[in-house]
Amino acid sequence: MAPKLRSLAKKFPIISVMGPRQAGKSTLVKSTFPHLRYLTLESPDTREFALSDPRGFLLDLEKGAILDEVQRAPELFSYLQEAVDAQSGMGKFILTGSQNFLLQEKITQSLAGRVGILKLLPFSLRELAGADLAPREPESLLLEGCYPPLHVRKIAAGDWYSAYVQTYLEKDVRQIKNISDLNTFHRFLRFCAARHGQILNLTSLANDSGLAVNTIKAWISILEASFILFLLKPYHQNLGKRLIKSPKLYFTDPGLAAFLMGIEKVEQVKTHALKGALFEGLILSDFLKERYAAGRESNLYYWRDIPGNEVDCILEHGGQASAVEIKSGKTLAPDYFGGLKKWAELSNTPPSRCHLVYGGKENQKREAGRVWSWIRAGEINAEG
Repeated sequence: MAPKLRSLAKKFPIISVMGPRQAGKSTLVKSTFPHLRYLTLESPDTREFALSDPRGFLLDLEKGAILDEVQRAPELFSYLQEAVDAQSGMGKFILTGSQNFLLQEKITQSLAGRVGILKLLPFSLRELAGADLAPREPESLLLEGCYPPLHVRKIAAGDWYSAYVQTYLEKDVRQIKNISDLNTFHRFLRFCAARHGQILNLTSLANDSGLAVNTIKAWISILEASFILFLLKPYHQNLGKRLIKSPKLYFTDPGLAAFLMGIEKVEQVKTHALKGALFEGLILSDFLKERYAAGRESNLYYWRDIPGNEVDCILEHGGQASAVEIKSGKTLAPDYFGGLKKWAELSNTPPSRCHLVYGGKENQKREAGRVWSWIRAGEINAEG
């Protein structure tokens, strides 16, 4: 993402990098802009200065700065507008934050047209492979996930995710929405994890969790805004009306989903009923990472019709759609291509735009489409 960051810094006075906690935002911006002073609004002293004397705070930063976790001082945004309008120069302020909802709201209100926006998720498969950090088998990554500390510092997944969830609940959830009963929200997280990779059924989730449907909608919005999960929308262009119209729910990181499912060991991943869903989530999230690294929004959908024909992912590139089937198995089986063949038949899609990602290691070209090893899956969306 560094080249895109530098490019935007020549065109906008402010750059915002959003993403979940511990994804690597601070590391990215500090290494990309080493000449800028770094301040975090998580620091009580810095936050107090910014809130009590915003003009003085920004005057002290007339040469520019990196402001980390800037959603902790939302009142600062109006004064940032004033500061950049009064001074010339691009790339003066680099903002980072872990709450998409709060940042987008303030940017829309105060900084529209002045901010270049990027989203950073945890390590992609290509990043892990390039740094020689990728495991030999995907099951290890389904347990550990892709957050940098788990690979750089080699922390036990269970210990790290336990602390991560607690920090998320105490800081982000309470800041986005004042939820008094965090234990109930924590249980709701686990209910969502049990539905990872499934079509979102609000009524079923309400019955199981004991929460009102409107509460569930609001809480899912919180989880989306803090990059904990994403909703994969159905694709229904020019393929008739007998299609499923509800989104599918996925956690952005498979390691967090596995932790919330109660999975503790790689051996449990291999036999778990949701192993296939965890693998799907890993690949879909990787597609998002490739897209975000280029400064673009999601181009991901899924397709399923009422009779049950399905393709796990549809990628849109410039008006053209590519189909991707995702299978966690390490040995190719003929029935893996069933959904792709049905899609190609209905949409007149050539084999060159049909792809199968699987848990094995070999890339191949088949009559029904291209076969990709899981570790290279992101290249499909990067290719465009």
